[in-house]
Amino acid sequence: MGRGWRGLLLLILPLLCFVTVAAAADASAGDADPVYRSCVEECQRTGLLKEHSVKHCVVPTDDQPADKSWYAHEPLYLQWKEWNCNSECRYHCMMEREKEREELRLGPVKYHGKWPLKRASVFQEPLSAALSALTLLVQFNGWLSFFLMLSYKLPLRPETHETYYEYTGLWHIYGLLAMNSWFWSAIYHSCDTEWTEKLYFSSSAAFLGYSLILAILRTANLRDEASRVMVAAPILAFVTTHILYLNFYDLNKGLNTKVCTVISIAQLLLWALWSAITRHTSRLKIMFVAIGGVLSVFLEAYDVPPRWGYVDGHATCLAMAIPLSYIWWSFAKEDAEMRTAAIMKKKR
Repeated sequence: MGRGWRGLLLLILPLLCFVTVAAAADASAGDADPVYRSCVEECQRTGLLKEHSVKHCVVPTDDQPADKSWYAHEPLYLQWKEWNCNSECRYHCMMEREKEREELRLGPVKYHGKWPLKRASVFQEPLSAALSALTLLVQFNGWLSFFLMLSYKLPLRPETHETYYEYTGLWHIYGLLAMNSWFWSAIYHSCDTEWTEKLYFSSSAAFLGYSLILAILRTANLRDEASRVMVAAPILAFVTTHILYLNFYDLNKGLNTKVCTVISIAQLLLWALWSAITRHTSRLKIMFVAIGGVLSVFLEAYDVPPRWGYVDGHATCLAMAIPLSYIWWSFAKEDAEMRTAAIMKKKR
């Protein structure tokens, strides 16, 4: 291993240690602010915020209570948002309180575990939703180009018409899970409800768990079914238990963050070490993705406060995922080409 690779690993390892510690931190000081709490209580009681009515707290007829669910008087195409008097009062009081803090030159604080981000039309976190959708398109394009290359450009086994590449099925499953994860990421950042949060957390955990399986199988060059089952079984059991816990016992965001962080760190470290010792033609791409992934996890754990009302650390991580996804599928295609060429050379 050359000095350059050692230097990269020495850079990665301290960041991984910091991320592991930082992932445990969670702060939510905004909803403990007495000014914010009194604003929410007053808004819920009167349906007014500084003489402006909050429409989800006001119904069109006089014989209905002011805190009646908005489902009775909201258009059907908006009912999936599940906004009500409580959520609307929280949002508008949060925005008012942040304006006051900004005038006092105070930084933003979290409210109910989340940074104060501005809405845009019906989108709750517009920038994060758009970036998730873009990453979904990149993932789809990467998987489609990978599929077309294997099916029409590379030679197939004459007896079975299957690919020579031993990891074809694994990459197809990876692509489907990746697209599912980014789809629900876009939905969740458009509308944060209990069911979208569960689907987002579940799909992310499933995708990351499978990514770890793929990392182990490819870096260890495991090709026989028995070895693959021995590696995959305990990871699948753990991830399945974690998803069931989130959905049917406790939707614990802090726990999910820690689990996903540890899984991400494990697979990134595997790929970084493998790229440092292998002679793969795409080892620089793997190292770039590994370093970019570590920086992304670092930003997520550091939890950068929002700027301009729309950009926070999480949105930055989502932006980084776009080029990293493109490079990653580029590695998958080059890996398939290299392995196919090596197998064909041995058969001659």
